[in-house]
Order: sequence, then C-alpha cells, then structure tokens
Amino acid sequence: MARSADGPEGGISRDSDDEPGGHPVPAPASGDDRRLWGGEERPCGDDDGDRRRRPRRVADRRAAERDRQERLLEEDALVRALFSQSRVGLAVHDALLRVTRTNLGHDCFRPLAVGRGDPDGSGRVARPVPRHPESFLEAEDAARLVATLSRVAETGEPVMGVPHRARCLGRPDDDRVVSLSALPLLDADGAGRGVLTSVIDITDEHRDRERLAMVSEAAKRIGTSLDLTRCAEELADFLVPEFADLAAVDFTEVVLVGEEPGDIARGAPFTRVGVAAAEGEWPAELYQPGETALTRTLETEYLREPAVQVPDLDEMRDAWSDDDHRRRLFLAEGAVSYMWVPLHARGLVLGSAHLWRRKGSAPFDRRDADLAEEVVSRAALAVDNARRYTQERRTAEALRRSLLPPSLVEVSAAEAAGSCLPAATTAGVGGTWFDVIPLSSARVAFVVGDSVGHGLEATAATGRLRTAVQTLSDLDLPPDELLAHLDDLVERLSADDATTCGPAGRIRGSTCLYAVYDPVTGHCTMASAGHPPPAVISPDGDCALATCEPGPPLGEAGEPLEPFELALEPGSRLAFYSGNLPPAREDHSPASRLCDALGEAARTHSSPADVVRETLSSLVPKAPDADTTLLLAWPRRLPADHTAEWRFPADPAIVGQAREVVAAQLASWGLDDLVFTTELIASELVTNAIRYAGGPVTLRLIKDETLICEVSDPTQTHPHLRRARPTDEGGRGLFLIHQLTERWGSRYTPCGKTIWTGQRLPDGTEEP
Repeated sequence: MARSADGPEGGISRDSDDEPGGHPVPAPASGDDRRLWGGEERPCGDDDGDRRRRPRRVADRRAAERDRQERLLEEDALVRALFSQSRVGLAVHDALLRVTRTNLGHDCFRPLAVGRGDPDGSGRVARPVPRHPESFLEAEDAARLVATLSRVAETGEPVMGVPHRARCLGRPDDDRVVSLSALPLLDADGAGRGVLTSVIDITDEHRDRERLAMVSEAAKRIGTSLDLTRCAEELADFLVPEFADLAAVDFTEVVLVGEEPGDIARGAPFTRVGVAAAEGEWPAELYQPGETALTRTLETEYLREPAVQVPDLDEMRDAWSDDDHRRRLFLAEGAVSYMWVPLHARGLVLGSAHLWRRKGSAPFDRRDADLAEEVVSRAALAVDNARRYTQERRTAEALRRSLLPPSLVEVSAAEAAGSCLPAATTAGVGGTWFDVIPLSSARVAFVVGDSVGHGLEATAATGRLRTAVQTLSDLDLPPDELLAHLDDLVERLSADDATTCGPAGRIRGSTCLYAVYDPVTGHCTMASAGHPPPAVISPDGDCALATCEPGPPLGEAGEPLEPFELALEPGSRLAFYSGNLPPAREDHSPASRLCDALGEAARTHSSPADVVRETLSSLVPKAPDADTTLLLAWPRRLPADHTAEWRFPADPAIVGQAREVVAAQLASWGLDDLVFTTELIASELVTNAIRYAGGPVTLRLIKDETLICEVSDPTQTHPHLRRARPTDEGGRGLFLIHQLTERWGSRYTPCGKTIWTGQRLPDGTEEP
C-alpha cells in the first residue's frame, strides 16, 4: 500500500488495485464527516460508490469512440459504394453549384475526373476539377438544371424524380433524358454547403412515353373532319415541327374522288394535298399542293414497304442531280434526312407521307420510323373513312342531281330558274327537291318539297315522291286532289317501310307544295302539305309571302287540304323555297329576311337565274348544314288574241257551226295547214259531248307552242281509247284523234270534264 499527502489537509488518494480484491480502503472520518478525495471535497458516505462508477464511465467512453469509428468507416464505405456504382449517377455540387465529385462516366464528364470508382485501390474516389453545369451541358439544359438546384439550395426542400434533358455541350442531337433527384447538403450547424444530385438515365422510357403520348395526341388531332384535304392537312400539321421540319401528304387520284384504290403500278398519279413547313413557307423546289406526279419503279416499291428512312440525303443528291422529278419529290434544300411513309388501310394504298429534317435536327432512325408508321397508320384510317364518306356523298349528290330538273326551264307559260345548294356534309344531303312540270292547255305546275331525314335514304325518298308527283300531274288533277292522292301513297309506303327501313328511310312527314299556273287567266292555284307558302314579288320589287295556309305534312292523316288561288299581276314573280331557307336571326324573322333578299335581287337583276344566285349568296354565304332549294318562276300571260272560246247547246245541228268557227279562227291565225285536221277533231269531240254528256258544250282553241283544241262538257265520264273491230259501226273517233294529234287527254273540272288535244304548229309559224 502506498500513501501520499495531497494538499494541506493531508488527503489520501488510493489506487483501487493496492488492496486484495481491488476495493479501496476508507479514509478516517473527521469531525464534519468529510474528506478530501483527489483534491475534491466529497461526503464521506459516497467514496465507495465513486470508486465503483469510475471504470464504467471509462468503458462507456471507449465504446462510444469505437461506435463513432465504425460509423465513420460505414459512411466512408457507403460513399465509396455509391460513387463506385454506375446504375445511379451521383454528383456533389458546392455552394456555387459546381460539380466537385461524381461517379458519372459519360463523355460529358470525361474532362472532369481522372477515373471512376477506386482507380488506384486506395479507397479514394477521384475528384474532378470543380465545373459549372454550363461548361458541360447545352445552355438550355444547363439553365433548367441550375434553376432546379438553386431552388433546392435556397429552400432546403429536396426534389425527387424530375425529368430533365441532359445533352452534352456541343452535341445537341444526342438527346438524353434523366430522372433527377436533388438533396441539400448541410453542415453540423445546419448551414448549406451544396447540393447532392442523383440521376437515372430514362431516355428509352421517356421516348416510349413520348411515343405513346404522340400516338394518343395523333388520335385526337387527326381525323376530326371527313374532308380528305383537311385530313391531309391535319397529318402534316401534326408532324411539324414536333417530329419533322417539313411534311407533305400525297393521295392517289382515285382516293380523291372517293373510289376504292386498286393495285399501285408504275405511272400511277399522286396528287400533293397537304403540306407543312416549320419555317412557314413551303419550299419552291418541291412539288406544290395540287400538283400531280407519276410514280416510277422506286416509288412503287416504297409504297409496298414500311417506312423508309434516309439518314443522309447527300448520296441521293449526287444520284438524282439530273432527275427533275425525283429532285422535286425527295430533295428539299437544306434537308439532311428524309423519310417516306406509305398510307395503308385495309390492305389498300391510299397515298404517302414525306418527311424531312434539316440541319440541326437528329437524323431519322428506326425508332422514328416506327413512331411515324404508327401515327400515319392512324391517319390512314381517318383518310379511308373520309374516302368512303366522299364516295357516299358523291353518290348521294349524283342521285339528287338526277332527281332534279335542269336549273333553267323555259316554257310558254313561264321562265323558271332553280338551284339546290348541297349540304356541307353527307348527313345533310338529299332532303329538298323541286320540279317544273308542263301541263295541258299551256299550263305549268311548280312543285317544291322536303323529305324527312338526310343522306342516301332521304334522297331515295325524294325520288319516290318526285316520281309520284309527276305521275299524278299527268292526270291533270287540281292541287288539293293531287296532294290527297300523294298523301294516300305516303301512308301506304310508310306502312311498308316500317318493316324494312329505319327511321331515315321513311317518307312520312315529308312536305310538298303544288302550284298550277294558267297563262290564259293569270291565276295560280296551289295547295300545301306542310310546306311554307311561296313569296310573291310584285313588278316594282316589293315582296311578301302568299297567304296560303299549309296543311299537315304528308302521311300525317290530317284534315283535307284547302286550295288557294292567287291572281298575279303581269310581271309578278313567284319564289318557292325549302323550309330551312332562310335561317332565322335575332334581328330579322326568316320571312322578312327572305323577302328583303328577294326584293333587292329582283330590283337589280332581270333574269330569274341572276335573282336566284344573288338571293342564295346573300342568305347562305357558306355551305349549309342541309340541302337548300330556291325556285324562282317568272309567269307569263298568254295574249288575249291567242285564245278563242265558244259555247254551244246540246244540239247535233251545231256541229257544222263548230267546224265553221274553227276554220275561220285558224285562218285568222295563219294556220290554214291545220284547218282540216282541227275541223275533224272539233267535230268528233263536240259530237261525242252532245251525244253522251249533253249541254252546254264549250269549245276553246289556244295558239301556243302547239295548237290546243279543248271541248268541255258537264259530265265526269272519261272517254277510253279502243281499237274498233271491222264490223263495228262506231268507236273510231278517239282512234282518229289519237292518230291526228301529237298528244291528247282529259281532265276533271269543277263542272265536268275537258278533253284536249295538241297539234304541232307548221314550221315557220310565229309562236307567242
């Protein structure tokens, strides 16, 4: 045991290992029961506890130091492991955002570091010379990266998985996209020391997403219209400037007219339909929109293959320097890369798309070709739909035109001009129609109607209605009776259609207006089944709608139609129109707009065709949604001295008198060549009327484009033409009339019937 004095108090310090068992020897107590221990004054009762706790504190400190060293080794290993792997790129940016350490081995960082990982086996990661992102990335990409890192450094908020373009400086064509994460680096006091970034190359995934997004966007933007030209323009506009610097779309000629394309052979014509240029103006050295080129062997092979990309156009320039056709087809000035993509749909070749990239853009590669094929294939489906729509529309328009009379119709009773503006789409084609029908006794019928529905079915319904009206008009029925028969026909046809056609194919609910103008009296009698009344234009240009009250539409089983008679002043005009003309406006009613336009056009133009053209251009400045029809009739009065009329009693003795007045009247008209036949016709008709109908009997002669002879009686029994047998004593009168006249017939009148005949005037006869 060793003792030592410690201080003036003579305190004793003992080592715990001086006694057996290592326990300290207690110091003697003093009066205040305190001792000095190790230079400190401690209570005498705690000496034994302190001796026991002292070695424990030493052990704790040693364990803590060992843990700290292990953590340092772990952190060093972690840093070494992170900067040694290559799947996730790491970079340490200092406070100035300069790269001070990285594990990236990309060419962008070659000048920054000697190597990657642990090049000399010393466990130290190579440190690059600090450099700012602007020194190794393209300016646009560097600016975005600096903005992101500055925000992280200032706010202390990390960002995770943000897509960033990372193109090396000087190589803008080598497009790279990375997923960027950034964490702020803080020291022990919480002060910022820089930013740690991690990047993962997602170029392939990004391109796949862009491809899917582009294809999805193409489905939205291409094919919004069923117009072929618009489809081509939409495809070209979609590809420029996102995918190419120049784009052109060509269609075969058969596609443009809606026909089914066949096999493509050498010499097939292609027409340029849509173009787009990133710089705005289409190059003059290439084929222009609307120009047609003939395919050759090379182009024919291209049309049968998938997309063909030409990364470098220089070889083609050298080979085709003297070939004007191929220079205009392939070689755009300033272009460095080219791609040809055929438009295929249902195994048919519809056309082709031509794409160019200029200097500064990456050349086309296989990925671009795959993407272009997918986009163009979707566009080809839209083009094929538009082609079939065009075919259907052309068919409907051709059928509709075949169902309409000529646009200009001139008869002795009137001059008429009609126009039917086709709808902008096939869905609106086929609803409206008009007709001008010459009738007996120099009269003329004006008809206008509107079928239910649109398209081919409505056009077919229009044809059925027009044919029925022409057939019924040959019976010379009054307008209200004719429409009553037409209504019965529509009822029967609708019952048949109910089991065979859909709603679009039915004609129930169609409208029709039928008007008959008599040039002898100047009166126009009309009836309407649901159709708006005509407009009457006075000689001074004032216009108003006729007060004809329309009845129910055809097939609606409504009340009987009421006829309306209108006395026209000489020089008046009639305008018949479809129900959708004119469209309503807030400031004017449809009737007032129509009358204003007709009156203005009639005051400035003298021909019906000019009035129709001017009125339609005023009321319908663009293609209408549905067919729009306007028929303008210019009625004429027959001169009073071109008609002669006599009334006779039911006396057989007056037959000779009838022959005399006929001969005298024809002589005054200078028609001596027709005296014999007309006397025979008048004698036979008057005799039959007296014998079978009684009196009074009316005889009328009308000098028009033909010589018309009419005999009216009070009965409604129609005569029938038959061939008399050799033994018959009678029955040859109508047969003789049939042989001597050009046309003959009969019609009902309110007081009986009228039998009429028509003879051709001799050549050189002055017509009215």
